[in-house]
Amino acid sequence: MGNYLNPGNSGFSRMRNDRYVDKTGLIGLINETIDTPRCLTCISRPRRFGKSFAAQMLCAYYDKTCDSSKLFDDLTIAKDKHYLEHLNKYNVIYLDMTSVIGATDKSDIVSYVIRNVTAELLISYPELKVKEAFFDTLANAALLAGGKFIMIIDEWDAPIRETVDQPGVQREYLEFLRSLFKNSGMTSKIFAAAYMTGILPIKKDGSQSAISDFEEFTMVKPRKFGTDVGFTEEEVKGLCQEHGIDFAKMKLWYDGYAFCNVESVYNPNSVMKAIRNEDFDSYWTQTSAAESLMGYISLDFDGLSKSIAELIGGIESEVDTASFANDLVTFRNRDDVLTLLIHLGYLAYDEETQKVRIPNEEIRREFAKTIREVKRDETLRRVRECDQLIYDTVHMNSDAVASQIEKIHAEETAALFYNDEQALRSVIKLAYFSYKDHYLKFEELPAGNGYADIVYLPKKNSMLPALVIEMKWNKSAEGAIAQIKDKHYPDAVKGLGCDVLLVGINYDKDAPAGKRKHTCTIEKMELPTA
Repeated sequence: MGNYLNPGNSGFSRMRNDRYVDKTGLIGLINETIDTPRCLTCISRPRRFGKSFAAQMLCAYYDKTCDSSKLFDDLTIAKDKHYLEHLNKYNVIYLDMTSVIGATDKSDIVSYVIRNVTAELLISYPELKVKEAFFDTLANAALLAGGKFIMIIDEWDAPIRETVDQPGVQREYLEFLRSLFKNSGMTSKIFAAAYMTGILPIKKDGSQSAISDFEEFTMVKPRKFGTDVGFTEEEVKGLCQEHGIDFAKMKLWYDGYAFCNVESVYNPNSVMKAIRNEDFDSYWTQTSAAESLMGYISLDFDGLSKSIAELIGGIESEVDTASFANDLVTFRNRDDVLTLLIHLGYLAYDEETQKVRIPNEEIRREFAKTIREVKRDETLRRVRECDQLIYDTVHMNSDAVASQIEKIHAEETAALFYNDEQALRSVIKLAYFSYKDHYLKFEELPAGNGYADIVYLPKKNSMLPALVIEMKWNKSAEGAIAQIKDKHYPDAVKGLGCDVLLVGINYDKDAPAGKRKHTCTIEKMELPTA
């Protein structure tokens, strides 16, 4: 048992000693690829989404130097028809590239890996003929061992992320991977399968992946590995029931990622920490992520500031993910920045609509905290205007509220969609986009005899009033207030112990562009506490 050759099953054994959510279905999917043209798999996930756990699980399952049957016999994979065929049947080469970088100089990454893997091969096979080319050495080792290797590379992209200012090191590393996995004749002699995992997809050379023989599964297109990205809703429901945790709160805080045929995917690290700590909180900042959200959303690209404001306000934003170069420095436009945020887990992507959104409360807090540190004039202006709008609303300065809503409506809505209902709702959400400092937002909230368009409820211990907002056109702001009262929308906030402001906004949709004056009426309503 070594560090790089056949690392054993101790890592997965430690996982089984704790509360383990069964993710061994992944093994069955990898088994299907063994000794096929599809034997090279690369899966990218954000930090703290279980990448290293999966790598250690695969090591424990394939490593021929240990008996892992007791670790797997009670799990899903044991029901797979190929379970025993591949259980502990291979020599495994395991590379944790983060550890490699920590153990040597960045310019020595490739040489370090070759030296140390070769040294451990020589311990197991003293008669091994070491060749100048590493893949030749591995081919000789496979012959001596009487079987091919399974190669598992954890944090494969660490050398790409950690050497952004050393392109020569990146090229050497990518050439090393190419030599192993793009030489079809030698690759098929050496490897039964290879599995790489990291945060980023494989870096592109031009428009193609640098190691194009790998099948890639990413946060944009996880395909059949969608249920392995994080915890599914059924898994989280089971955990909440087991530990007596409020499932609705768990969903609000950590759900929000969704893929084809997988409607709800949760951040696994945060779910488990919330359970263990008995506290719903943002555990995102407690990851060791080197990436800076502020650095990315501060980049000077047309439309980026507006997109970030929309996302924080709860508005989805269209994105083209095709041009992203799969690194942390090559950004051509706002789409590349938003695509990176998908891979980092800050945004959730809908493949069908090709839109992104902030997935949950945990990530919204990260954005809300970060946005105030951004040093771009446009972003600072948006924050100041939003803060002033909330102040004016709370202090019932209806003329100022009408003026700002009118400004946002004119600036941010294309003429073709100016009177569109969804556009109107987006105007409100964009205008109040920094609400997260003070409020929780609800859309189409069941209330009284209908559904309130947008309701902002003050956070716990806040002294601010709740806001019930209704927008009309070709009627009157007073008419909007009347609808709020007639349909008893404020019933939704009864018992919260706070005052309620009814906010009605109206404009003349038939007036010429530039003359669509908005009016606003704000009334205060006191509700009983019970």
